[in-house]
Amino acid sequence: MRNILAKVNQVSLVKQIIVGLMIGIILAVMIPEVAKPVVIFGSLFVGALKAIAPVLVLFLVMSAIAQHKSGQKTNMKSIIVLYLLGTFLAGSVAVIASFIFPVDLTLAEGAKDVTPPSGVVEVLKTLLLNVVDNPVNAIVKANYIGILAWAVLLGLALRNAADTTKTMISNFSDAVSKMVGWVIKFAPLGIMGLVFESITANGLGALLGYAKLLAVLIGCMLFVALVVNPIMVFAAIRQNPYPLVFKCLKESGITAFFTRSSASNIPVNMKLCENLGLNKDSYSVSIPLGATINMAGAAVTISVLTLAAVHTLGIQVDVPTAIILSVVSAICACGASGVAGGSLLLIPLACSLFGIPNEVAMQVVGVGFIIGVLQDSFETSLNSSSDVLFTATAEFKEWRKKGKQINISKAA
Repeated sequence: MRNILAKVNQVSLVKQIIVGLMIGIILAVMIPEVAKPVVIFGSLFVGALKAIAPVLVLFLVMSAIAQHKSGQKTNMKSIIVLYLLGTFLAGSVAVIASFIFPVDLTLAEGAKDVTPPSGVVEVLKTLLLNVVDNPVNAIVKANYIGILAWAVLLGLALRNAADTTKTMISNFSDAVSKMVGWVIKFAPLGIMGLVFESITANGLGALLGYAKLLAVLIGCMLFVALVVNPIMVFAAIRQNPYPLVFKCLKESGITAFFTRSSASNIPVNMKLCENLGLNKDSYSVSIPLGATINMAGAAVTISVLTLAAVHTLGIQVDVPTAIILSVVSAICACGASGVAGGSLLLIPLACSLFGIPNEVAMQVVGVGFIIGVLQDSFETSLNSSSDVLFTATAEFKEWRKKGKQINISKAA
């Protein structure tokens, strides 16, 4: 048994995930009734990630700030600029695409038991209230803004603590990181269960009626991932950006595609940053922050579905209003929760720019839930993979300035 496990461990995690993915598809197509129990693997995997991610973020950020030495450089300013610029450009791409390829919606029933925010002010108010959340409550409810705030404050308060205290916090952080590694080893089984559940529960038949809408949504996200983001990376590191882009999509995007949660994918992104040799002081803060504010996919979803509603209702949109929508979608996207479907409830807010009644806007949200099996998967994959992409880009930019070689292919 030990020999078998050793041989399995010699195969890269990505290859193991691909095998798990293929097995999940085969089981869902060939013997869906017999293979139903494999769903538990997906639930356990996502549940384990969600359980450990808040604790990981708290101790990693707290430890990084407590251990930070005065004068030691981080790249947080550059990373935040890349996050916000990437989100705004994604919203702009979606607006342009929606003008070129207008979509008519067959409005579905409104989403039930959900209450969208009434305005941008409410979104910002919610974000600020999350900052001052009780720390225990923030961990229990996976409120990453609150966790980050407490981790930063505790880290700053511990800067002058005894070395033994700092060592204890660092050791605890390392222990949690090791536990995350154990969870990630089960990713192939988890993804097998997730893809099986997705195919058997949702199928693809319900999506055919929204093929054009999905084509515009997914097309925009692919354009951002494969054109816009690489241009931003090239502008920073002045070399071929695609090895880094594809590595992030392969090792972060695949798991995010199936978990459909940026928050759940935080441990995966942390491990990838470590493999890329990035500065722990930077990525231990930037990755959980990115799961909250780096939401290019959400900006695409909000813009495309809003303009689809506008086109369906025959409302004329001028250029200034379109630009405002790009800005609003970026702001709204930053307020989208890092969980499955988090961006959809912000669509009524964007629809209000055009005087669309809330009842109609909630029908658009209903359409979003119908296509969510694909829309949300692509959205989360773009969001989460670009967290690592922009974190690495900011650091590689500094490497380039210092004359240090950037060789993505040799990263572990």
